[in-house]
Amino acid sequence: MRIAFPLISAEDWTGGHNYLLSLITALVTQYPEKVTPIIFYGQDIAIEETYSFACLPRVELVNSSAFNRNRRLYSLAVSVTLGADFSIKKLMQQHRIDIIFEVAQFFGVRIGIPAIAWMPDFQHRHIPKFFSKFAKLKREIGFLAQINAGRTLLLSSKDACSDCERFYPATKGKTHIVQFAVPPPLPMSFDVARGIADSYGLPKNFFYLPNQFSIHKNHQLVANAIKIIRNQGGRLVVAASGSTLDHRDLNNYTNLCNQIKTLDIQENFRFLGFIPYQHVSALMQVSDALINPSLFEGWSTTVEEARALGVPLILSDLAIHREQVGEIAHFFDRWSADSLAETLTKFRSIHYTERERKKNDATADSERRFSEFAEKFMKVTEACYREVVA
Repeated sequence: MRIAFPLISAEDWTGGHNYLLSLITALVTQYPEKVTPIIFYGQDIAIEETYSFACLPRVELVNSSAFNRNRRLYSLAVSVTLGADFSIKKLMQQHRIDIIFEVAQFFGVRIGIPAIAWMPDFQHRHIPKFFSKFAKLKREIGFLAQINAGRTLLLSSKDACSDCERFYPATKGKTHIVQFAVPPPLPMSFDVARGIADSYGLPKNFFYLPNQFSIHKNHQLVANAIKIIRNQGGRLVVAASGSTLDHRDLNNYTNLCNQIKTLDIQENFRFLGFIPYQHVSALMQVSDALINPSLFEGWSTTVEEARALGVPLILSDLAIHREQVGEIAHFFDRWSADSLAETLTKFRSIHYTERERKKNDATADSERRFSEFAEKFMKVTEACYREVVA
């Protein structure tokens, strides 16, 4: 089965990029003779963004201006009004595509190929203040177009499924839940991981926050919590890494940096920049805990990666976080810096030997969930294909 996957740029959305990489890795690992992923990407995407996919077996890469970023609004408009983006339809036919994986794009009811629409989350409904009127309208048009076109709808959680059926009642009974999982982590010794942390000048004890610097990721709350702890005489270090680009608020990262300076906590809140994935994994392993203070999530990639490594978790009190990890995490009120400060102050590090035991158990569990991820996705894909082709 030849499945088309439009590339999600890590620059635009790191979590989405990693989701796509994990999904395709799961498919070619679990179904090596059954699936051929075809990655379509625009000519305005850096070639480096394709390397991780090109290394995977059976993956084919297609570079075309039809998938350029600056063409997406036009593509949506013609797909809605004319029934298809015919440039993309022709390209799909040339590459003998059996099924399309749509995310944040709609290729039209007349595309002529079965399609699965992945709806990651509905944050524009929950936190509309972070979206412009145009951005909200564009998301609504895209979702409604996919629903009305009879797409097979894929959700990553029960929480997102509940939202989908509540906001769009016509989808009731037509959704499929496939919970996201990451590949089992590659072996890395504590000494090697610690050496990577040393290269960033990080102390023995630190908390790690590897989220993209988007406004809803709530870094500002962490800064305020650190200041509260400092005022109480406490000391701690939070290291933050990730892309600094936020299309919804281009000043978000700059404003955060200014906040850190104003609070005079530069030594406590360390910015590491956009770092290699292997370094992210290493810092997770030697950190005291991973922090995710987000105001909204679909199914957190960073939480999933930390979970696969047995890393302690300090998470905002989102329903999706509780669905994702159960009660193994330390939860705090996502709107309260005092709540986070109290949680960080009370947190106690786990001894190295206990961490290693948890890591081994978590890796075994990760293997199981990763296999289930591929299996459930294939069931949805095959059902979608049979329904349309039949």
